[in-house]
Amino acid sequence: MKILVLGASGQLGSCLKKVSSERNLTDISFPSEEAGNILSKDLLDKLFSEEKPSYVINCAAYTAVDKAEDDQDTCRKVNRDGAANIAEICAKHQSALIHVSTDFVFKGDVTGLLGESDPTEPENIYGLTKLEGEVAIAEVLPQHFTLRTSWLYSEYGNNFVKTMLRLGSERDQLGVIVDQVGSPTYAIDLAGAILDILESGSEAYGIYHYSNEGVTSWFDFAKAVFDISATQVIVNPVKTSEYVTKAVRPAYSVMDKSKIKSTFGIKIPYWRDSLTVCIDRLKAE
Repeated sequence: MKILVLGASGQLGSCLKKVSSERNLTDISFPSEEAGNILSKDLLDKLFSEEKPSYVINCAAYTAVDKAEDDQDTCRKVNRDGAANIAEICAKHQSALIHVSTDFVFKGDVTGLLGESDPTEPENIYGLTKLEGEVAIAEVLPQHFTLRTSWLYSEYGNNFVKTMLRLGSERDQLGVIVDQVGSPTYAIDLAGAILDILESGSEAYGIYHYSNEGVTSWFDFAKAVFDISATQVIVNPVKTSEYVTKAVRPAYSVMDKSKIKSTFGIKIPYWRDSLTVCIDRLKAE
């Protein structure tokens, strides 16, 4: 079972490297961004011919949510066209695909659990292009798993947890959004779930939701970061209306994970437990 990871240098790609190493998986490849350029079908075709992957994991994405509003062409090239390129080359080489998407495909105005078949209505360019990528994949490659996730963080890359720890060490107090609610996701846990799906050999293709268990606001998430890390800083709740951003964010995006749990037997940790693991690892470093 040869696995090929695209977008290997990013946060999730780095977590896949760590988890695959811990599991002693040797038949997994992490090509450079140049060799695995998802915007070039010729380069992808060459890479697939060399690697002959049974499975491809696409972690490559344009994720600068606010910047995307002014850089729509680049965002669409990566999130839609890049995903379409991968799907076409996967179909040609008979490779199955795991594609990582986002809760931002939803409008986020319903205070209930979001199921995989619920109506999508993205409120920003990032979410729209990620949805377009999902559709493009489904049109050409039946053998795909699309995993929507939310609020991703880890020891790697730039993310909310690391930003809070940095700001908490620099300032006496911070303002954090209190009226946007969702579920944080430790990227190490997501990486483990992805490998669990591949190792299962399942052909139950389709869309799945994965985030850590539980619900919180960005404000309470920040408070937990400082509590667990013993950082002394005052956190003030800020309404979305008081903190204007280029892109509109979902007010409530809590996803139903029952499908991925029942289909693959995956056990999902509670968000605060995983946050504790991450912060302990960051302290150890």
